Amino acid sequence: MKKVLIVTYYWPPAGGPGVQRWLKFVKYLRDYGVEPVVYIPENPNYPLIDESFLNEVPQDIEMIRQPIFEPYKFASFLSKKDTKTISSGIIKQKEKQSFMQKLMLYIRGNFFIPDARKFWIKPSVRFLKSYLEKTNIDTIITTGPPHSLHLIGLGLKKELLLRWISDFRDPWTQIGYQKDLKLTKNSAEKHQKLEKEVLKAADQIITTSFTTKKEFASKTTKPIEVITNGFDSELNTNSILDENFSISHIGSLLSGRNPKLLWKVLAEISEENENFRTNFKLKLYGAVSDEVVQSIKEAGLENNLILGGYISHSKAIAVQKESQLLLLIEINSEETKGIIAGKLFEYLAAKRPILAIGPGEWDVSKIIEETASGKSFQYHQDSALKEYILSSYQKYRENQLLSDSKNIEDYHRKNLTKKLAKLIKK
Repeated sequence: MKKVLIVTYYWPPAGGPGVQRWLKFVKYLRDYGVEPVVYIPENPNYPLIDESFLNEVPQDIEMIRQPIFEPYKFASFLSKKDTKTISSGIIKQKEKQSFMQKLMLYIRGNFFIPDARKFWIKPSVRFLKSYLEKTNIDTIITTGPPHSLHLIGLGLKKELLLRWISDFRDPWTQIGYQKDLKLTKNSAEKHQKLEKEVLKAADQIITTSFTTKKEFASKTTKPIEVITNGFDSELNTNSILDENFSISHIGSLLSGRNPKLLWKVLAEISEENENFRTNFKLKLYGAVSDEVVQSIKEAGLENNLILGGYISHSKAIAVQKESQLLLLIEINSEETKGIIAGKLFEYLAAKRPILAIGPGEWDVSKIIEETASGKSFQYHQDSALKEYILSSYQKYRENQLLSDSKNIEDYHRKNLTKKLAKLIKK
């Protein structure tokens, strides 16, 4: 069985979507003749914890742990709340940032390049070089963000004769929050230089979106494969749905992901239809920025809002299956059209209609259309959005709000792992 070394920062008990991709790959790789060895930090500072993921780690998988220096631990002495939100990717609008938040963003962007895990690069290269020289492993995989882990792969590629696969769960210089990090010109150029080095040195590149593949193809001649995220649950068939007309969002809602047109449309329908106002519930689970909550309240929807906070992955699966509509939001910008949130695939598995709002030419729109799993709207399509919600509400009242989705099994984690295994063995 072919062995492969996987270098990842996020691993159980880390919570959130970042941990799931490689946890699921590791779960299924042996089914396709690949034996994974996982390298992770010994003392990470995870912003979210979900103990339930520990139950999914195969018991006899070889795990290698090495200490990591985490500057976020020291930053928390200055402001624990700001440190946690910034490390989670929640960045307030520029005009609402405090002096401390602005300072921490400047330090994060210009002193920690490519990110705050940079101090793990050199020790990891030294340790893994020695480890790999003693084993028969000739293939390594690095996954980011944090993109510092790709620099571990770059260092090992320079030292050893091996095959390196670089997996990008998100873009690097084109990621949505990059422009919020208050980068100097030199810092921005350094990010671009490091990204270019990685893209040219890796033997195989994997992206999770079609747009990121297109972007990277303009920067390297190396082969690029799209392997999206996916779902690992059973397809929903018989869940007990909410009695209310629930529109649920599971995951972080940052300041930029604030679809005011949706709040406006929901407020209009509530004003025009008393039954809708009584039946409708807006359920938000996960980290939600104060700006989003304020916008919802200003639209007059406070009595319809349920803030559930962070919930475990198993609870999130249950909520998705019970909801009438599943909400997916992305920032309205050119940089985000290649972002495919991991929750999309679990939404598919829940087999509940998806209501998505995002930028034009969004990769998510392509998947929703191909799977007939819901409807995607741009930020200016308020009339069409209102019509869809009213139509969905009418079907809800008639117990006919169903999903007629198709080709969903393509996105099961096991089928995606089969695709990965072929690249590893290539």
